[in-house]
Amino acid sequence: MLKPDKFLGLSLVVLFIVSGFIHRAAAQELGDLMKVTPGRARAVTSSDPNPNGNLDRIKYIASGETKVLADIKGPGVIRHIWLTFNEARPNWLESGGSARPDEIVLRMYWDDAKEPAVEAPLGDFFGAGFGVRRELKSVPVQVEGGDGYNCYWPMPFHKRAVITATNENPTKNVRSFYYHIDYTEEPLPEKAAYFCAQYRNEFPEKTGRDYLILDAEGEGHYVGTVMSARSRSPFWFGEGDARFYVDGDKKPTIQGTGTEDYFLMAWGLSQSQFPYFGCTYMSEDFEDLGVEYCLYRWHIADPVKFSKSLRFEIEHTGWMSEDETESGKVEGHVEREDDLATVAFWYQVGQPKRYTRIPPLAQRLFPNLDVIIEGGTLAPAAKHSPGLVEVQKGYDWTGEGQLVFQPASEDPLLEVEFQVEKEEYRGLILRFTYAEDYGVYRIYLDGKNARQPADYMAGQKIQDYDFYSKDLRVKDNYLGSFKLALGKHTLRLEGRGKNLFSKGYNVGLDSIRLRERWIKKRKFLG
Repeated sequence: MLKPDKFLGLSLVVLFIVSGFIHRAAAQELGDLMKVTPGRARAVTSSDPNPNGNLDRIKYIASGETKVLADIKGPGVIRHIWLTFNEARPNWLESGGSARPDEIVLRMYWDDAKEPAVEAPLGDFFGAGFGVRRELKSVPVQVEGGDGYNCYWPMPFHKRAVITATNENPTKNVRSFYYHIDYTEEPLPEKAAYFCAQYRNEFPEKTGRDYLILDAEGEGHYVGTVMSARSRSPFWFGEGDARFYVDGDKKPTIQGTGTEDYFLMAWGLSQSQFPYFGCTYMSEDFEDLGVEYCLYRWHIADPVKFSKSLRFEIEHTGWMSEDETESGKVEGHVEREDDLATVAFWYQVGQPKRYTRIPPLAQRLFPNLDVIIEGGTLAPAAKHSPGLVEVQKGYDWTGEGQLVFQPASEDPLLEVEFQVEKEEYRGLILRFTYAEDYGVYRIYLDGKNARQPADYMAGQKIQDYDFYSKDLRVKDNYLGSFKLALGKHTLRLEGRGKNLFSKGYNVGLDSIRLRERWIKKRKFLG
């Protein structure tokens, strides 16, 4: 299904509904507190062993180093994990910043197993890929402000539980890593199921077969999926059906109706959060090239049970622009090759089969597909109306910094030239800054209106870009795909006013990006 329009955020009505779900789940848990069962509360924490000290953290996890967070004797159940660590952005703790969430790998081992039952980048495990820190509000996983990471999945073990964190950043430390792991010493049923989670990716997805999320053997039930996706072609990526093959079934035992349907949304995706599903991050309009999504779906009320095996796959089909179809028209059900990373969550009796292993960091980072022309290099030769043009440095911008224009009038004009070294058909992406004192601009390429790709329902239209944002952010804008001739090209930005809430008419260009296009004539699948 294709989304004609979506609003970001939640209405008050939806918030009341979500609150109702949470309150009912909480009421059930509170009701269980009336039943006193055998056990003893324990915790493993990063607290300072000195009773009068306040060094309640692992100060550094050095590059390439693994720290043991917990080594607990059983039987018992880990009930809650809380952790936090310094951000990647330069700050007072680390002038150069620290390792990102996707550069830290969590592993968990149950009952002296040599192989981990849980293996995933920390960020992905907590619902957000791409190395971003995102808030998440759900039943089993909750991340406050992108900083306070909480996990409530129960994790039983009979003899021993070991949890480790590995820093795979090649140069930066994990700085100030705090943690608190709550568990209970208690007797367990003989067939208590182990908690399992496994990361996997394909950059891009392989044609001719579905993308594999889980291939488990044994007895258990599937409880959740985290997915990070990036589109390599324009238009909607998410027509792929989720397919569960239970206990060796040759045909799907359960087959869904589309990717956004599996994540319990409809007519596309929107950045939103619910107790059992949501989208913690969505970078662009859904039709753009290079759109990024972070999605989660918890099968808590509807676990997928299996007694012998479970194979979980998802198609990678969607809408495709006319330059990639056999018909030369926009088609709605075509196999796509996008970038996909997932974490599968499940419980099973006995140690899990190792159907995959986490790749090294270099193979987990979404690959760069761009020829990049840094905005800072364009500043010296820029032409402009009265005002100040300079290079602004900072963590948010690539290269030596962004080209920022602070106009002295309400009808600003900025013009830059950039060089194309190789004539190729590529997507044109302009990475702009959005901030509280930025204006509205119309973009021209070589004297012609530059516009986003046409909405197949609304048709082509000239696009004005409103660069106002209450909080500073840097965002890609896809203007279409072109075969630009060798030599110089002119990018012209004409002021069109400003947002009612904006304090100025500034504009900031981080970079011009010519993004790789996979031009294959793909067949409509029917």
